[in-house]
Amino acid sequence: MNLSRRDFLKAIAAASAMAAAGCSPKKQPTQEAVGATYTGDVDEWRKATCRFCGTGCGVMVGIKDGKVVANKGDKESPVNRGLNCVKGYFVSKILYGKDRLTKPLIRKNGKMVEASWEEALDLVAAKFKESIAAYGPDSVAMFASGQMYVMEGYAASKLFKAGIGTNNIDPNARYCMASAVAGFMTTFGKDEPMGCYEDIEHATTFITWGNNMAEMHPILFSRVTDRKLAKPGEVKFFDFATRRTRTTELADEYLEFKPNGDLAILNAIANVLIQEKLVDEAFVAKHCTFKKGKENIGYGLEDGAQFKDEPQPMSYEEFKAYVAKYTPEYAGQISGVPADKIRMVARVFGNPNENVMSFWTMGFNQHVRGTWVNNMVYNVHLLTKQIGRPGATPFSLTGQPSACGTAREVGVFSHRLPADMVVDNPEHRAKAAKIWKVPVEKIPPKPGLHATEMLRAVDYGKVKVLWSMCTNPLAVSPHVGRFRKAFEDKKAFLVVSDVYPNRTTELADVILPAAMWVEKEGMYGNAERRTQHLAKCMLPPGEAKDDLWQLIQVAKRLGYGELFNYPGVDKYDGANPEGESELKKAIFEEYRQFTIGMGKDLAPYEEYVKQRGLLWPVVKGKETKRRYVEGEDPYVRPGTGFDFYGMKKDEHRAAIWARPWEPPAEIPDQDYPFWLCTGRVLEHWHSGTMTRRVPELKKAVPDAYVEINPKDAQRLGIKQGDKVKVVSRRGEIIAPAEIDGRGKPPAGTVFVPFFDEEILINLVTLDAFCPISKQPDFKKCAVRIEKA
Repeated sequence: MNLSRRDFLKAIAAASAMAAAGCSPKKQPTQEAVGATYTGDVDEWRKATCRFCGTGCGVMVGIKDGKVVANKGDKESPVNRGLNCVKGYFVSKILYGKDRLTKPLIRKNGKMVEASWEEALDLVAAKFKESIAAYGPDSVAMFASGQMYVMEGYAASKLFKAGIGTNNIDPNARYCMASAVAGFMTTFGKDEPMGCYEDIEHATTFITWGNNMAEMHPILFSRVTDRKLAKPGEVKFFDFATRRTRTTELADEYLEFKPNGDLAILNAIANVLIQEKLVDEAFVAKHCTFKKGKENIGYGLEDGAQFKDEPQPMSYEEFKAYVAKYTPEYAGQISGVPADKIRMVARVFGNPNENVMSFWTMGFNQHVRGTWVNNMVYNVHLLTKQIGRPGATPFSLTGQPSACGTAREVGVFSHRLPADMVVDNPEHRAKAAKIWKVPVEKIPPKPGLHATEMLRAVDYGKVKVLWSMCTNPLAVSPHVGRFRKAFEDKKAFLVVSDVYPNRTTELADVILPAAMWVEKEGMYGNAERRTQHLAKCMLPPGEAKDDLWQLIQVAKRLGYGELFNYPGVDKYDGANPEGESELKKAIFEEYRQFTIGMGKDLAPYEEYVKQRGLLWPVVKGKETKRRYVEGEDPYVRPGTGFDFYGMKKDEHRAAIWARPWEPPAEIPDQDYPFWLCTGRVLEHWHSGTMTRRVPELKKAVPDAYVEINPKDAQRLGIKQGDKVKVVSRRGEIIAPAEIDGRGKPPAGTVFVPFFDEEILINLVTLDAFCPISKQPDFKKCAVRIEKA
């Protein structure tokens, strides 16, 4: 049975009316009964995108009696072609956890009590007004998310930057993608990858750089696997990593390096390319420039730490001299990777008959030199022209479903505006002010607080009110014990919009229950620049409301309602579909004005409703698979072949950067002799707020653990499953030992996943960050291990 859109909306409206009357036409689906294993009838299948990682897999959502009952992979999606990973297989179950937040809650006399939406919103607005009146607009802040829909992120940024008059809004994407952004902007002048997923089917060599792609991006890894197995002996795969993972199982070469050793390795590869005359000299001369920045730049550990790079031009000859000391032997001493293996990889890059595709994500990005290492992988691709042709491309993968589409493209970062514009550029502020219809003076020219500093500022008293939306910062932030104590001590008023209780809601003063995923209509943008529309499939439970509605209601109470005077705004109640599409289309079309002519062009809203996403820039109805390439990218000037048009000040040339190796912020010593690395596992996502409420996923991996090398375990008398204590200078956790499991760290290293809110590993981590991108390094700090 297929319902028309009108009939579908009528069905939802009818279900809403009956619920309001205190009755229900059908029994609420149980969590156990819904999902990919559902075998009953379905009234309609509607298209959506998976709620988890940045791959952007297509999902078909089955609806029965106005409720989501089933999901399956979307065979028409060019991303996943009908295949879903284990999380996507069970994605619809996240809607039905037994402890969904369904009513606003306010803290009174130390306890959370139910409140009306009017009371809760009035209190939020009152606290914002009080703080702004007493301390100024920079005393309030928002911790936003790469999981928010495009329209939600846009509205939040507009409220803070054009309404309240502060740039204190930053997303959790600061923790996952900021170094990628800084790397793209400093090398190409434009954010996000130039290639697309289709390049996988054309590559002859894959390289993963500190990236457990098999578990973090399993659908893309399945495409890599298919490509390799279809061409036995022809397609190579190198895995550079600090521990063996499931990704390693496919690799021809596992190249284990010491923390921060990637910097030396990439410089050594560049040096070999130069020494062995493997550089594409003609391409480099025509399309590249060379730059050098500051060195010994610190680690951002001091409150209020400030840094601004000062790029200086250099010649190709100077660059050659700069990397000359990074011989494979020298890099091998630093990194632990044998010199002959470094030469081998360099020669693959330098072979014009190879198509090399590099993949990375948090291993590069969560790095105290994250911007540098992003620059350096682009260096070797540019030097060898392994860029801009099918299968030859550097590809930065993304962690969240809309870290690209919302956080990056919309400009939810504290220093950005939409379409790669920035707040400290007067022309960019003028354009934003014109579209937003506010005086240009309203938008502050000074970047706001980045995510880590925002939480520090709660502790040192600058931020008095913080609104967290669609994220769990008091679980996932580095050195989180400091920030948790600040809220325990009531140093700031905390508002949380979320769907389930978590380690952030437990310290909130107001909890606003949110609609999630297909309980609302929206847009996500994935890692290959694909903007995708998600259809509304059911109503949110109880009194839960759309984040967009929440933002607009607070804006009205603060006196900024005119910023959101869109068609449909007075009809939409945050749950029922009346006015929702009209409102969200109007917001998207306003946002779209920023993108036109900027090389970020988006199509009209209705095109996304009809299609399985489009790769921007979309010009004259045509998407762009590969940027900067003549014949594929409409922004490339005729006759240039390649055109890095984001680098206007450098005559449209991409930058090759001279960056040194520098050590991590904290190194193991006698007192803390182990490296600690953190990350995700296949079955869970981020802090586990959703996936640990899916019974099948919880059963598969119920708790976090400490991966430890068998030799270290034997030396310390630790056996499989023993409780062990992981201790740093900041805090400690206790978790069971995992010896010789799916992940295999080398001696002297332990790994702990961060999905378990009961085993809060970020009590242990260090809040050092890349001074350029301001992204923290969750991958390396010093700890000791003890039997608990």
